Amino acid sequence: MIGIRIKLPGVTQEQFDAAHDEINPERTPPKGLVFHASGPIDGGWGIIDFWESRADFDAFSDRIPVGMAAAGVEMQGAPDIKEFPVHESIAG
Repeated sequence: MIGIRIKLPGVTQEQFDAAHDEINPERTPPKGLVFHASGPIDGGWGIIDFWESRADFDAFSDRIPVGMAAAGVEMQGAPDIKEFPVHESIAG
């Protein structure tokens, strides 16, 4: 399992929701997604995901630029995407 942290500079909640409506309108977990959460951060919108593999994330992430463009979302800079290995996970 891997963790993915994404920072979307300049993106608001309304813009994120509009893009998410294009990227994953059913809000169903794509193949390999274990957990997804997002919220406001300094200067934009932040996302934390956990995926079974980087290949699963990469297969899904191809939809992101298309969905952002379809929603008319223009970020203030490139997304900052960092991958980290998951040492442990605890679910409640």
